[in-house]
Amino acid sequence: MAHQSPLKTLSIDIGGSGIKGMILDPEGQPVSDRQRVETPRPAEPDPVIDAIGTIAQGLGNFDRVSVGFPGVVMAGVVHTAVNLSPRWKGLDLATRLQDQLGQPTRVANDADIQGYGVIEGEGVELVVTLGTGFGSALFVDGKLVPNLEIPHHPFIKKKTYEQCLGRQALKKDGKQTWNRNLARAIATLEHTFNYRQLYIGGGESKRITLDLPKNVQIVSNRAGILGGIKLWDS
Repeated sequence: MAHQSPLKTLSIDIGGSGIKGMILDPEGQPVSDRQRVETPRPAEPDPVIDAIGTIAQGLGNFDRVSVGFPGVVMAGVVHTAVNLSPRWKGLDLATRLQDQLGQPTRVANDADIQGYGVIEGEGVELVVTLGTGFGSALFVDGKLVPNLEIPHHPFIKKKTYEQCLGRQALKKDGKQTWNRNLARAIATLEHTFNYRQLYIGGGESKRITLDLPKNVQIVSNRAGILGGIKLWDS
């Protein structure tokens, strides 16, 4: 039977410190308040999936589910989860959540979804997220380049982008050094990808104090939820 009412999408953003959720209408606009719970510790699959179930119960009816996950996800299966737990590796998260929530579910990398929420769809656009870790997503004319893992590439003195720009680095090195490293990262990434626009999101983007180039902008962390509607475009 065809669905008689407009589809509502439950969009979930799994972060290293918090899990957020919101219901979106067919155009990707919020039709509920945002709900947030702390990410369980340890952040293993069962308690995180239970936390998502709690959010879903508090938001009302929905017809499908989009989930942003902090790691590499292919066909709904988790391949990396550096900032959560090694127990995620190999988990078919899309199927687990579909069984838990009772609705069709799609899962993608959280930076990819953040990007879907902010890109203009023209030329080369790069998205980075600054939170518990360092996320990245690359788009060319609105199309995602899949499984791009900038965070774990060497950056400074054999340290990776994530080791230099994740939350632990911010706490250890201080805001001044962290901002200096971010400026260096922006310059390096521009020379590497020749992007038209760079978008910076994530919870720690509020710590940025440096003057950004004209083709770099800070975007709302809500994009990590709002972009979830794009998982259902195809």
